[in-house]
Amino acid sequence: MASEPVARAVAEEVVRWGSMKQTGVSLRYMMEFGSCPTERNLLLSAQFLQRELPIRIARRALELDSLPFGLSNKPAILKVRDWYLDSFRDIRYFPEVRSRNDELAFTQMIKMVKVRHNNVVPTIALGVQQLKNQMCRTRKVPFGFDEINEFLDRFYLSRIGIRMLIGQHVALHDPEPEPGVIGLINTRLSPIQVAQAAGEDARSICLREYGSAPDINIYGDPNFTFPYVASHLHLMLLELVKNSLRAVQERYMNSDKDVPPVRIIVADGEEDVTIKVSDEGGGIARSGLPRIFTYLYSTAKNPPDLEGPNEGATMAGYGFGLPISRLYAQYFGGDLQIISMEGYGTDAYLHLSRLGDSEEPLP
Repeated sequence: MASEPVARAVAEEVVRWGSMKQTGVSLRYMMEFGSCPTERNLLLSAQFLQRELPIRIARRALELDSLPFGLSNKPAILKVRDWYLDSFRDIRYFPEVRSRNDELAFTQMIKMVKVRHNNVVPTIALGVQQLKNQMCRTRKVPFGFDEINEFLDRFYLSRIGIRMLIGQHVALHDPEPEPGVIGLINTRLSPIQVAQAAGEDARSICLREYGSAPDINIYGDPNFTFPYVASHLHLMLLELVKNSLRAVQERYMNSDKDVPPVRIIVADGEEDVTIKVSDEGGGIARSGLPRIFTYLYSTAKNPPDLEGPNEGATMAGYGFGLPISRLYAQYFGGDLQIISMEGYGTDAYLHLSRLGDSEEPLP
């Protein structure tokens, strides 16, 4: 345990670094810089991260300490704050990166930082759910939880950026990358192939949960490719397809009618690649639409209890899937829109910027 003077010194450093200006990067810049991962470029990348990561991590640590409604004092939030403080210390007090050996040691250290933060999303969700349950018991639920939702948007958008920067730097050390792959970015990514993989994963989860699953039909040019981060696209499509499969399955599970398929349509525009996930699962009531991008709102009849045992991926999450998917789309200049027809079904439009010029948003 750190002594009080050391802890005070770290706290002062966090405040100082948290007031510094962040530096955004674009998808295009990451591709161009990473296309030639020489020792010099990897050294420059590590030196940039040694300056940039403490700023981003410090800003989030400070915000975790000043949340409304007593959220900062929830054990789950305190745990996440400690992870951020540990990571700030690890990076801030790492010796200055000057050589190839320094860079390799720094890369190993930030890999461990990334692993430390793997469970941030469910841990934050647990803290927010605890607060919400407490306020429901005392009948003091603030309308819309607006401040909490705004904080979570900033927090998760920053988390996506931190993990992208670390992941990209680490992946550039791969001695035998696949053709067309630069770090985490696939310059020739097939959205049809990602849709097929995400659809198969979503159907297997649905089969495990319900014993059956609607079919998925995919439409688009199988030869079309564009530069994007495969893991980001898979995460977004998995969430959207899971939602559609669950809606259709629950609507038709006791029906004699033919179960309609979920449809995925990929369109290649000049500015955007747009992917539509379309279902006939009954839609969402108009009164519920303003809440679908708020945290802890779920259309599931029985969303899981975050304080109970975790049994892996489920069809119905804890209400973080859609808002986080939208943040992933927005991170590289895209967006996610939901249009619903109550009594029929829902269309989700995933817009992905194909220009790659927009800098990451910096909350």
